[in-house]
Amino acid sequence: MFTSLRRLNNLNQFVRYYSSEPTLKQRLIQIIPAKVEQVKQLKTEHGDKIIGTCTVAQAYGGMRSVKSLVTETSSLDPEEGIRFRGFTIPECQAKLPKAPGGEEPLPEGILWLLMTGEIPSESQVKQLSKDLAARSGLPQFVTEMIQKFPKTMHPMSQLSAAVLALQSGSKFTQAYQKGIKKDQYWDATFEDSLDLIAKLPEVAALIYRNTFKDGKVSHKVDENLDWSANFNRMLGFNSKEFDELMRLYLTIHTDHEGGNVSAHTTHLVGSALSDPYLSFTAGMCGLAGPLHGLANQEVLTWTLDLQKKLNNQQVSNEKLAEVVWEGLNAGRVVPGFGHAVLRKTDPRYTCQREFALKHLPNDPLFKLVSQIYEVVPDVLTKQGKTKNPYPNVDAHSGCLLQYYQLKEHEYYTVLFGVSRAIGVLSSLVWDRILSHPIERPKSVTSEWIAKFCQESK
Repeated sequence: MFTSLRRLNNLNQFVRYYSSEPTLKQRLIQIIPAKVEQVKQLKTEHGDKIIGTCTVAQAYGGMRSVKSLVTETSSLDPEEGIRFRGFTIPECQAKLPKAPGGEEPLPEGILWLLMTGEIPSESQVKQLSKDLAARSGLPQFVTEMIQKFPKTMHPMSQLSAAVLALQSGSKFTQAYQKGIKKDQYWDATFEDSLDLIAKLPEVAALIYRNTFKDGKVSHKVDENLDWSANFNRMLGFNSKEFDELMRLYLTIHTDHEGGNVSAHTTHLVGSALSDPYLSFTAGMCGLAGPLHGLANQEVLTWTLDLQKKLNNQQVSNEKLAEVVWEGLNAGRVVPGFGHAVLRKTDPRYTCQREFALKHLPNDPLFKLVSQIYEVVPDVLTKQGKTKNPYPNVDAHSGCLLQYYQLKEHEYYTVLFGVSRAIGVLSSLVWDRILSHPIERPKSVTSEWIAKFCQESK
């Protein structure tokens, strides 16, 4: 009888195991063949079709709007904004799984979405949270290295150095040295990517605690908490409301198609078969630039300086416009407004504004940010130097983080980097799945362009 019961229990376990939903990696294995065949067919049947042209102005202007990259994970429309695998930000907020009692999407859900193109179930996201928790933990030498960084070293420099140190554990590099087959490159890239995404919150938290606090991370990753909540606990924050903000923040900053500096750089370096650690580090060095991710730091500095200039007092829209014009006439820009692609208010700005209206409508800094939103687009339109006078994602995140007492704005780009890992590493996995070659565009000299233009008259 007992033997029969044991067999029945084993059978029940077997049925539960094999009837359960697939993990992220199992689902990828299921969908890869069809996608590979689709791309193969497109290249075979339409490889000679021209999908874009490049003007002299574009060649000199940073290749803006030149259609020359393939990115599976997201696309950016000038009028509509970002779509993650076809889903807008409001759709992601509505459809992606939430934490118990929460209203904002879990970043684990968008990781699944960007990897597979599918909305995951709650159980799949919960399993992925546990998988990331199991992959967490830093080698002792990495912890000691971060603790020895000088406090004057910018947090983004610390992040890049720490990720490079983690590269010593790259599974892709180890597999490549052993002669892994090309059609399995994606597998080792996937493993490295999830390992890195799992470890980044602890790296980032240690940088924060070491640079601005006591140098200690007391919280150990709890498999029963989601990725964002664990990150907040390691930072030293225990607010459920702040957990919700961090879930939103880490979701909306994940990806912004493949042409931005951090995404393109990760792709470019990865095209040389550099492993995810090397590729992501390169992307973070790009994100650290003031024209990219560092902009969120500059926006908050500008906003706080403006608040101080106004003596922390509310002023009329006319007075605020005068102050903005003073800066513009002195040759300064209004940071956080304008975008290389968008021609409307950034949907990432809008969803942060909605969060603030719900949770901190009377915060003085938020009120100033709202008033800037009312005033600046009209001023920039009258100035006539920008095609997009509307705010981007960087114009809002700082005031939210300040409200919840994460006030060290030199650290904000690190938060951006932790989020961006989800997007750029998902793209890198698909680069390997689809066997994208090393990137090597053809460059020409100004003399070549002059001769070409002369001969084409």
